[in-house]
Order: sequence, then structure tokens, then C-alpha cells
Amino acid sequence: MFNTLSDKLDVAFKGLAGTGKLTEINVAQSIKEIRRALVAADVNYKIAKEFTDKVKEEALGSRNILKAVKPGDLMVKIVMDEMVSLMGGQTVGINVKGKPGVVLIAGLQGSGKTTFTGKLSKYLKEKKNMKVLVVACDVYRPAAINQLSVLAESIGVDIYKEEGNNNPVDIAGNALVHAQKNNYAVVIVDTAGRLSVDEEMMNEIANIKEAITPTETLFVVDAMTGQDAVNTAAAFNDRIDYDGVVLTKLDGDTRGGAALSVKYTVGKPIKFASTGEKLDELDVFHPERMASRILGMGDIVSFVEKAQEQIDEKEAKRLEKKIKKNKFDFNDFLGQLNQIKKMGDLKSLLGMIPGMNKLKNLDIDESAFSKVESIILSMTPEERARPDVLNMSRKKRIAKGCGKNIHDINMFIKQFDQMRKMMHMMSKGQGMNQMMEKFKGMKGM
Repeated sequence: MFNTLSDKLDVAFKGLAGTGKLTEINVAQSIKEIRRALVAADVNYKIAKEFTDKVKEEALGSRNILKAVKPGDLMVKIVMDEMVSLMGGQTVGINVKGKPGVVLIAGLQGSGKTTFTGKLSKYLKEKKNMKVLVVACDVYRPAAINQLSVLAESIGVDIYKEEGNNNPVDIAGNALVHAQKNNYAVVIVDTAGRLSVDEEMMNEIANIKEAITPTETLFVVDAMTGQDAVNTAAAFNDRIDYDGVVLTKLDGDTRGGAALSVKYTVGKPIKFASTGEKLDELDVFHPERMASRILGMGDIVSFVEKAQEQIDEKEAKRLEKKIKKNKFDFNDFLGQLNQIKKMGDLKSLLGMIPGMNKLKNLDIDESAFSKVESIILSMTPEERARPDVLNMSRKKRIAKGCGKNIHDINMFIKQFDQMRKMMHMMSKGQGMNQMMEKFKGMKGM
């Protein structure tokens, strides 16, 4: 989402490269580029001007104090700090305390409320170990209840719905009584939206809130709608005074002004950021990490956290022993592929690694995973466990089973063997130069 903004900010900082110090002239030039970048990212001009005024004041105030810091680096640091402040400063968690805790979900139609309800349910169930009940209060959109039912079933949480009852306020109230009787830890109420803000919708959501007194009210906003998202957020907040914002579709190809502006406009923190349709593509919003990614410094903390969620310590130790003995097999490889896939979209993951945003037009073919899986799954259990038994006859059978040609099979096996040897060498503590010498001339590394 922030690629264009990142590129334009990078241009602004490069204008300071080679200069000995910050001056009023080069600071003014840099500030002008930063303001243009923010406005182009659909940040309100008033917000962009106030932001850059603060950056300018801080830059000119620091120029004679931090003389040892390069001008470009100093400007990046100042912009980073102000951007973190603009987006809320600190990470704010969700409040689900109570017996049960009640979370009310509000927003326009199409903003991703129902999908977010599913994602939040999965998050609370798996990461907070909570017994979750989702409540279907969107009685107007024909597919809404079915969609929530499918999501709830896939996650393994219960759903409360009332066939034939078209009163969302009554449904929400009845669901809360049901949750109290059955010892649910948290109730998540999915409400109806409209294509635009209207009085009927506002009255309904206000009445539901009054009836169930939620511990947390979250406004879900589609980040791809840009500045309109911020205006809608303000309209909802004026009426129902929600507790926090959820930004959805942050993986979209748009300008990202909503993420930068919504906290400043409504005074409420962004609590979650959602990317994609997969139910595990939900992140707690960290202003400092988002600012770091926007400025091209990656988000290595989130990357490590995602990796740790998928890594089993016992499995890691088992693999370490196999690698040292050069016994890493196709079953192990397939397991590692599945762990990587669970971490999320590869392009998003690479965006978390410092410097990777500089690689333009990086082509990530995620279908390669499926190709590799089809080859391995066409092998017998013996072949997966003992790669060395693969002769030409077996390769032909595997190629036929997965729909590939014999060249594809040979290439994959060759690359697997090279990778296995390299991992074995690394486990024995051999230096990178030694490894590169041994693998010099090999293709497919």
C-alpha cells in the first residue's frame, strides 16, 4: 500500500545526501517534498502541513545539537518519530474484560466487518485462549449470516443467530443472555452496514450499543477508500463514540492516507490492521512498526514474531540433528514449506525485511510452492524419507503423477540436494567463503 509514499519520501531524504549539515534552505526543500508525498498519499492537506511544520521545527532545532549525525539520517529519524506520533504513538490493545467481554463491530457495507469478525474470533480463540461466541445481527444482507456461519465453523467457534427475527437489537440482547448462561469469555457482535452513512443505520447501531453495553466498540474501515474512510470514521465516532479503529485491506494498491490520518482526525487509536481474506491475516497495529515500514526500514520484529508463531521448538531441534547428519529429507522440506505458507503472503513478509522495499518489480511466484508440493506428494513414503533412492524409473513415475516433465523433476531434486548440502555445511560451522567455493558453478542456488 505504501510503496509510492515510501519512494517519494526516499527522494526527499536523498536531497540531503552529500550535504554537510541541515540548513534552512535544504530543510525547506526536503519539507516541501515530504508534504507533497503525504498529500499524494491522500493525507488531508491540513494534517500534512501540520506534520511537516513539526518536522521542520524539530530539524532546525536539532541541527546544531546532533552534529555527528548525517543530515539525511537525522531527517529520517525526525520524520519517523512524528509519523509514529501521528498514528497514535503507542500500541493499544483490545478490551475484552468482563463476564463476558462484549465487542461490537460497526462500519459501512463492504468494509470487511464480517471477515474481521471471523479474524478477531480466531485471534481471541487461538492467541488468547478464549471461548468465543459470534452473533449475527446483519439481518439485511442475504449472505451475511451464511458467511458468518461458514467462518465460525471453519474457526471452531459458536455462532448465535435467530431465524425469522429481524430485530438486531433483540438478537444482540438475547445473545448476551445466552453467552452469560453458557460461560462464554467474549461475545463478538457483527452488525449491518449501509453503502453510505444514514440516520437509520446510526440509530440502529446506537440502540444495539445501548442494549448490550459493549466493553469494546470497533469501527471497521476500508483503507482503500482513502480520505473518505477518515470522513466516515469521524461521522461514526460523533454518533457512537467507538473505542478504536480497524483498518482492512491494507494489502491493496492504494495510497494509504487513512492509516496516517484517522488517529489525528477522530482521536481514537488504530487497534488492528487486516490484510487479505485469510483468517490469520490480522495484526495488532503497532504505529512504530508501520512507520518503520513506510520509511523503508522494514519491520523485522513482526517478521520474527510471525516466524516464532509457526516454529515448534522440539521440531526445530529434531531438524537440527537431521541436518547435522545430512539426513534432511523431502518430508522435512514439505513441513518447512507449510510453515512458511502459514506466515502469510510472501510479498508482505519480504516487505518486513529492512531494505527489501528497494528491490523494484520483485516477482514472487507463490505458485512455485504448489509445484514443489505436487512433486513431493507424488512420491512414495520411502522416496520422501530416502531421497537417494530416486532412480530414473521412479522419477518418470513421479513426473507422470504430478503432471510435470522429467526435466522439472531432475531440476527440483538437484536444487534440493544442493540446499541440503549447504545446510549441512552451515551446521558444521563452515564459513560462507568455503561454501561458495564448493558450490561455485552450480546452477539453481
